[in-house]
Amino acid sequence: MILTAVIVPAPEGGFTASNPETGTTTQGESMEEALANLREATLLYLEEFPIPFNSQAIITTFDIPVNA
Repeated sequence: MILTAVIVPAPEGGFTASNPETGTTTQGESMEEALANLREATLLYLEEFPIPFNSQAIITTFDIPVNA
């Protein structure tokens, strides 16, 4: 099963990782650690709350004015 990981630098250092399909979120000192923690958190979530995956997530970007 292929899921989406969104990884961003955390203001206090390290990285925050989230999975939009399940809503799981975690953190780690490195991107690799954050992703490993997200994988574990998502597996635990899906054991308790299985959800069907019929399609891939659609990932896109959008822009806003800088002074919004």
